[in-house]
Amino acid sequence: MASEIAGYPAHREGDVVLRDGSTVHVRPLRPDDGAALLDFLRRLSPDSRAQRFHSAGPDLEGAVARATDVDWRDRSGLVALAGIDGRIVGHAGYRRIDGERAEVGFTVADAFQGRGLGTILLAHLAEMAAESGIGTFEAEVAPANLRMLEVFRESGFPLRTRAEPGIVRTELGTSFSPEARERFDRREQIAALAAMRAFFRPRSVAVLGASRSRGTIGGEIFHNLLATGFQGPVYPVNPRAPVVQSVAAYRSVLDVPGPVDLAVVVVPAREVLGVARECAAKGARALVVISAGFAEIGGEGTERQRALLEVCRAAGMRLVGPNCMGVLDTAPEVRLNATFSPAFPPHGRVGFLSQSGALGLAVIDHASGLGLGLSSFASVGNKADISANDLLQYWEEDPGTDLILLYLESFGNPVKFARIARRVGKRKPIVAVKSGRSAAGARAAGSHTGALVAASDVTVDAFFRQAGVIRTDTLGEMFDVASLLANQPVPAGPRVGIVSNAGGPAILCADACEAVGLEVVAFPEEVRTALAGFLPAEASVGNPVDMIASASAEDFRRAIEVVAESGSVDAVVVIFIPPIVTRREDVARAIRDAARGARRKVPFLAVFMSARGVPEELRSEEVRIPSYAFPEDAARALGRAAEYGAWRRRPDGSVPAFPGARRDEAAALLAGALAGGSRWLPPAEAFRLLDCYGLPLVPWRLAPTPEAAGRAAEEIGGEVALKAVAPTLLHKTEAGGVRLSLRAARETERAATEMAGEVERHGHRVEAFLVQRMAPKGVEMIVGVIHDPHFGPVVACGAGGTSAEVLRDVAVRITPLTDLDAGEMVRSLATFPLLEGWRGAPRADVRALEEVVLRVGALVASHPEVAEMDHNPVVVLPEGALVVDARVRVETPVPRAPVAARERAAGSP
Repeated sequence: MASEIAGYPAHREGDVVLRDGSTVHVRPLRPDDGAALLDFLRRLSPDSRAQRFHSAGPDLEGAVARATDVDWRDRSGLVALAGIDGRIVGHAGYRRIDGERAEVGFTVADAFQGRGLGTILLAHLAEMAAESGIGTFEAEVAPANLRMLEVFRESGFPLRTRAEPGIVRTELGTSFSPEARERFDRREQIAALAAMRAFFRPRSVAVLGASRSRGTIGGEIFHNLLATGFQGPVYPVNPRAPVVQSVAAYRSVLDVPGPVDLAVVVVPAREVLGVARECAAKGARALVVISAGFAEIGGEGTERQRALLEVCRAAGMRLVGPNCMGVLDTAPEVRLNATFSPAFPPHGRVGFLSQSGALGLAVIDHASGLGLGLSSFASVGNKADISANDLLQYWEEDPGTDLILLYLESFGNPVKFARIARRVGKRKPIVAVKSGRSAAGARAAGSHTGALVAASDVTVDAFFRQAGVIRTDTLGEMFDVASLLANQPVPAGPRVGIVSNAGGPAILCADACEAVGLEVVAFPEEVRTALAGFLPAEASVGNPVDMIASASAEDFRRAIEVVAESGSVDAVVVIFIPPIVTRREDVARAIRDAARGARRKVPFLAVFMSARGVPEELRSEEVRIPSYAFPEDAARALGRAAEYGAWRRRPDGSVPAFPGARRDEAAALLAGALAGGSRWLPPAEAFRLLDCYGLPLVPWRLAPTPEAAGRAAEEIGGEVALKAVAPTLLHKTEAGGVRLSLRAARETERAATEMAGEVERHGHRVEAFLVQRMAPKGVEMIVGVIHDPHFGPVVACGAGGTSAEVLRDVAVRITPLTDLDAGEMVRSLATFPLLEGWRGAPRADVRALEEVVLRVGALVASHPEVAEMDHNPVVVLPEGALVVDARVRVETPVPRAPVAARERAAGSP
């Protein structure tokens, strides 16, 4: 297997999307690819070979031998594979010339030229080279090879060209400039739009497995396409029925007289591969496989799904499903209902994705009941191909979608999801329910950081928070938030005004608002005076405003206007309990009229207790106001929306570069460590690794014997700390493996002798002793990392020392970390006041702690071999911070989602 080849960077394998929406598989070139690469070069047209090798008769065997001589550092390459047989259709490679320069070459199959493959290979190869310390690519391009020159020029990478006799010499920087990132992102969007339009805006649809019988899935999907008035031909395909629901049927999709854009497959799992091949031969652009019996059942189902995906990739078809409910688009010019849902939702501006088909049925029905119109819907099922990442990019550019809802059970490529969601969320809110909050699946951890982060849902919360996604705990809460954001503006701040005709619900609402971080502010005197001018003396004109039960609809309107126009609130919550004298519909009209006439555009939320659903008066075309059954529901929805608004207003921050970091040295150290397999690094190796990234360490020595420990103490000078080094020892204090404030060589030697015996009585074999200068007194924190199998490196910061796992005060973020991420992590801790100077203590250097967090983030983002890391404690001083103890576990990286820069290239033209 490729992953078993020593040094092979398996984590760089992945599928990418071309400009036309089709996909190829990109992976590092291997030494055993020689025959396949030679076959690829021989299949090139004479012109393509001449442009690549500057010769009509190049030595192809020699070129292949040089290309496959790879070490994935100084000599590396990538290949792109397509088709059922996985033939090579593109190759890119570099060879280091000197310290920071490398010669580079690209070759793309004739049939794939102009589809963006060269740009994709360039971006992937540049990232590999940059991580190996190569800053510049050099290439010699034939003057006639205008397409390659255009790839270089349009990439956005820094480019210099120089004309020489017979060649154009080019120099290309390997680091992603902001311009390059923006261009790759835009190209990826274009590819996603091309793919998704075939699903949501097809010109024609074929239903393979269309049934004559209503009540069957094939029967209902075909019926729905006809009943909702799809604006194009719908072809039933059924080899056993000449007519399906009064429409002439076809034995095979190949018999359909016209073109087929979208094929919906509703046949038994064992027949899916056959009909998929027929769809490919027909030229279908999109395939929705409703059928179950694939990866969700494991075993042969997994293999069946792999084969289905290969058929789609070979033909350039994109796939939704399998094991899904289908897709729909409510736009009047489309009216596509390729699902078996009994209801077709009203047209609206909400895009919805569900990973669960059954849940999708319920959601469509519930949305219709709330009057929440959908623009489009997709049930993605097993997500073999199309996922949330594709749909987010489609909805980002869809003028008919203002709000995006997601129900997710798993992440396929969270790195890419986060990058896309951050961009989309700046324009359109994304609300998600992610199932699986329990700790049942948490793995055992071998460090303080692992114990703090594992067995919890904080990683997913941090992931969504960084990406700007509004995470809700339940589907009900998701719809509460959606009803607000689909109909009202995003709050400009956390200040809330509450208007009610009953004191109890108003107090409940105020408590709920405070609990979610909103501020129920005190009204200024002029607001209180204005309210008192028309409300009875018994009313409370503070915040909340309690107008008492006798309040009329006119009282509601005037009070709402005063509060909303005051400038002292960012949102207004109106609560109504039906008394005897005031009618529900009159109050609803008063709320509507006050909102319509408001000059300050703040969000309005209504709470109609003892009533279900949204009053019709709040559903006008001009003004739509969300209505809730209980005050707490409104408060939670508003809290989520306000948090999102704060995220959207926040600047992006920047990922620090740390140019002094010695990445090459760190990579060499880790490569040597991995020669011994996955393991915890000895202290000396761990400290050397940290030093490569400029992490501040206390002076230290490693001593193999008690006598050597004494000499080390004398060399360091002053008071020292002594720590046992044993491979199986995690909590040193409990095993007697720590002695502090030792003053002399003899005292240190004696302590080491005693320590060895005590630690061994606890079942650990002492291999050496770590002698460190005693750190000055300060605030003890922990900074650590755990490598999540889905999200990659997760950096944690919290209260440290021996009580770290007791306090469990920790904040986490996913790499890469920005300067703002580090600041938010530290300031969100319950123990942050200790850093601010608690009870007269000196203020600690918070910026120094933030820099430790950022340097740790940079280290683990650059070196996926670091699986787990602890810095506990990090002592934060009035000036500076010191890492006192460190543990680092390394392991060979396993394949996962491609890293950020590589994903930026996916889908480039």
